Amino acid sequence: MSLLLLCVFSLWTTTNAFYLPGLAPVNYCKATEENAKSCKNEIPLFVNRLNTEESVIPFEYHHFDFCLADEAQSPVENLGQVVFGERIRPSPYKINFLKDVRCASPCSKIYKPNDPESVKKLNLLKMGAALYYQHHWILDNMPVTWCYVVNEGGKTFCSTGFPMGCKVSGDSDTSCGPIVSQKGDLKKGEDYFYLFNHVDLEITYHSGDKEDWGVDFTNGGRIISAKIKPASIDHQKAEKVDCNFQTPLVLPKTLTEMLNITYTYSVTFHMNNSIKWSSRWDYILESMPQTNIQWFSILNSLVIVLFLSGMVAMILLRTLHKDIARYNQMECGEDAQEEFGWKLVHGDVFRPPRRGMLLAVFLGSGAQVFGMTLVTLAFACLGFLSPANRGALMTCALVAWVLLGAVAGYVSARIYKSFGGRRWKSNILLTSMVCPGVVFGLFFVMNLVLWGKGSSAAIPFSTLVALLALWFGVSVPLTFIGAYFGFRKRMLDHPVRTNQIPRQIPEQSLYTQPIPGIVMGGVLPFGCIFIQLFFILNSLWSSQMYYMFGFLFLVFLILVITCSETTILLCYFHLCAEDYHWWWRAFLSSGSTAGYLFIYCCHYFFTKLNIEGAASTFLYFGYTIIMVFLFFLLTGTIGFMACFWFVRKIYSVVKVD
Repeated sequence: MSLLLLCVFSLWTTTNAFYLPGLAPVNYCKATEENAKSCKNEIPLFVNRLNTEESVIPFEYHHFDFCLADEAQSPVENLGQVVFGERIRPSPYKINFLKDVRCASPCSKIYKPNDPESVKKLNLLKMGAALYYQHHWILDNMPVTWCYVVNEGGKTFCSTGFPMGCKVSGDSDTSCGPIVSQKGDLKKGEDYFYLFNHVDLEITYHSGDKEDWGVDFTNGGRIISAKIKPASIDHQKAEKVDCNFQTPLVLPKTLTEMLNITYTYSVTFHMNNSIKWSSRWDYILESMPQTNIQWFSILNSLVIVLFLSGMVAMILLRTLHKDIARYNQMECGEDAQEEFGWKLVHGDVFRPPRRGMLLAVFLGSGAQVFGMTLVTLAFACLGFLSPANRGALMTCALVAWVLLGAVAGYVSARIYKSFGGRRWKSNILLTSMVCPGVVFGLFFVMNLVLWGKGSSAAIPFSTLVALLALWFGVSVPLTFIGAYFGFRKRMLDHPVRTNQIPRQIPEQSLYTQPIPGIVMGGVLPFGCIFIQLFFILNSLWSSQMYYMFGFLFLVFLILVITCSETTILLCYFHLCAEDYHWWWRAFLSSGSTAGYLFIYCCHYFFTKLNIEGAASTFLYFGYTIIMVFLFFLLTGTIGFMACFWFVRKIYSVVKVD
């Protein structure tokens, strides 16, 4: 409990220190004695790790030879940021409110020929330019955006990152994007690497008065946007620092003479009172590609899924009502008739399944994942996990998973006891170790790969120890506590007795056989999530923000309803075919949705991403397997619980001798 309170306290302190200021405005003004206490003058600019869509491996800012500041002044990162690979560091760029800067230079880098260290650093810069690695800067807890006009209709797109450089081939007719529009005289068959060593930073602020903010100061305001324009300038050829020089900086193919790269920046301030501080994220979120989607198509798909689910429920209820009425009439009639349909297997329907221990373990972990998803989405819908709260989403998910260990132990113990299981120690150990162990094992292997590549996404050893402490120090004891109360409860009383001799199952038709039924069970649930899945994968692998949590919560509820009704329908068909092996089939029918999720992730990898390299491919599919495994536990548990309730319900309303 002390460790848990320490984690909660550290989360609270870190969010108040740096990450939750996005919800509390900061007043800036010119540095005067009168305004020193009511507002700030210096605007800190932070840099984050660099990433690219062509590789899964991000790097810290100091991995490349850029201008650095004292990293000892770095803000404290929460658990979610560390797991996601964010590394926020202070920058050497000095910005003061309402003080324009014209072509200032924070540093210069010199590369000497025949110096192995210089050659290594220069090759890293060329590698970053070739793979289109992007900077991610933060100012006033807002991402510094790079806005440019796209070809489609002249619409402006604002990206939360800007490239460190680019690569142009002499054989290609394409230029270096919207930054270096003129290629110049390029030789065919050669590659040219441009480095963007200059940035024009435009900061927009909203001015106010005492009536608006309760603070009385002049020449002050709140920042509502920070936009950047990168450029490539060869200051060495200009023989002085000149930010208007038009010749771009091309990195040499081989370092034959001394190279001096000067980094420069300019800052301008603009006032705009038409945009409120509370709406300053709108221009970023509205320019994301996910807002260009045809909302009518999404809503139409949701209506279709709801309509099909309603039809399934209505047909099932009407058919069941007739079955129950007919069975009860047969019992009341004078002429006894032979039983048929799902009533015929009443003596075997609650016979414990094979490998009941593993099924109980999966169900306990699935209940834990379900609770984690529900809690995280609920907090996200309430606005606590907004984009301004960096790392809060992952932190909330991890804390919820740890605290819901008691739910996993309780559910697993109750199900296992209903199977007549007696190895309660093995059940508790497997529930607390198997599924978390699979996830942590995969995560650790991929972390080794990231360590080997020197990536910023590699989790430090201290964080791994903290994760293990949360697992063994909090989650495992809570699992034991939940299992203790689960085993103390009375065994679930089934509505019918189980025969001693199992009944022979007749030959099944094609659609009632196990594999076709399991494959069909995941089609409809996957159909209601695949649209949202595209945007979720974009946010994970294409550095785009996902903020439609209200819509995602609605889709999650529809997924729960669809998994439940589809599994109940298939279970009813199997029981009518006198096949009473429904335990594992109920779990796998809805759990097969994870198989379609994996297929879609493979399709996304080969059609939407340009990832190359064995390490990046291994990492992509490794993280995908973790996501698919957790989704398998989630959907399988939903389907099983619905089917379990359904079977107990229908056999409790018919008269059985």
